[in-house]
Amino acid sequence: MDALLRSILDPSLAPPADDDLAAWWAATAARRDAWSEPFDRALVGGACADRLGFAFAAGYAEALRALVPGLPAGSVSALCATEDGGNHPRAIRTRLEQIAPGEYRLTGRKKWASLAPAASSLLVVASLGDDPAGKNRLCVVRVATTAPGVRLHPSAASFVPEIPHAEVELDGVAVTLADLLDGDGYDDYLKPFRTIEDLHVHGALAGYLLGVARRKRFSHALHQQLLVLALATGTLAHGDARAATSHAALAGTLDLAGRIVAELEAAWAAAPDEEWTRWQRDRRLLQVASTARAQRRDRAWAVLDAPTIAPPR
Repeated sequence: MDALLRSILDPSLAPPADDDLAAWWAATAARRDAWSEPFDRALVGGACADRLGFAFAAGYAEALRALVPGLPAGSVSALCATEDGGNHPRAIRTRLEQIAPGEYRLTGRKKWASLAPAASSLLVVASLGDDPAGKNRLCVVRVATTAPGVRLHPSAASFVPEIPHAEVELDGVAVTLADLLDGDGYDDYLKPFRTIEDLHVHGALAGYLLGVARRKRFSHALHQQLLVLALATGTLAHGDARAATSHAALAGTLDLAGRIVAELEAAWAAAPDEEWTRWQRDRRLLQVASTARAQRRDRAWAVLDAPTIAPPR
């Protein structure tokens, strides 16, 4: 950990002067890939960024590698879950159908997939049909963005415009058994990803803001708080993403991040520059999914506040 933190505090570290995500990704690959753990690469990626969008890309990409350890190092993937009805298991209508032993066909449409136009592969949440109890059974299928039948319809948000999104159309895409990820699509992938994503993206945020503080020569006190944020998110990233204690601790970590951001903004606003203008445009990203985060926190405390049965003496 000492070597990792020293690397992002290195005064000689300077973000490359790139406005394009692909160019930035290539220019920072060697620094990021020098580290073996997804969270470490996210933190370093954030420190190599001069805007929130690039930091988000590093955090998001590494969150998916933490979720699916077999993804190639250095690659970009996109999780494709959300449909017209949302991303709740009941809303997933994209369907995987078996057409022969070991051969399948994937059909459906995903409404919003972050980084899909920049990705080499898509992780598609699909339905296998209902189980005997009427529950939608989900799986995750990995397909190449260039596979026949895959069509991307790119779009961009009004903030973090460097991050491309896309509607994904899947028209009878041929896949094999080897393309199906092991485990349950909801319990093993869709459900824990929000927590894993929050941890890796906020780790990248800590790295990015440490870079800002370093370049602007902000106080050591602010640097120290950002180091605490990096350590807290890193510790939780190596824990159980499903545990109620992890969710409660993450809620506190996100509150800490909010207070640090407010303090850093107060210092930054005194000497605004082009990067400050980008930050003001993009900071809305930090509030995305705030309702889902509050619900996750409340569920965690409902579990932790419930009485437990004492073990037998």
